[in-house]
Amino acid sequence: MKITQISVFLENKSGRLYDAVSLLGKKKINIRALTIAESEDYGILRLVVDKPALAAESLKKDGFVANITDIVAVEIADTPGGLAKVLGALSKDKIDVEYMYAFVEKQSGKALMVFRFENIDKAVRSLAKNKFVIVGKKEIQSL
Repeated sequence: MKITQISVFLENKSGRLYDAVSLLGKKKINIRALTIAESEDYGILRLVVDKPALAAESLKKDGFVANITDIVAVEIADTPGGLAKVLGALSKDKIDVEYMYAFVEKQSGKALMVFRFENIDKAVRSLAKNKFVIVGKKEIQSL
């Protein structure tokens, strides 16, 4: 199962991050997870939201460069070594992680790791084979 991520390119200017997230708030779009990677000139804001199509459309209409990307969210035991188990299974199957970030799901107390893979279908098969819980769009939207 894949979920949708929005990647937004932000100039390194004061208030630009505020502009992006306040626009989403005005559109009643709830941010479920985010991460920011930055360089000297720009940053990449990666978001998991409850209404990804509306988020991307709204950001583009407001002048942001926004792309939609498929990612995978995996439920991981919130215990020491939980992440290592997932990464070990992926490594054994020779699947490289492009990037990842985490958020905690409130109700179960489990950690959710968001992964971006070069070969997402191969990664999903590996995770399923190794009995990891892959979180779908409905579960993300209901968080």
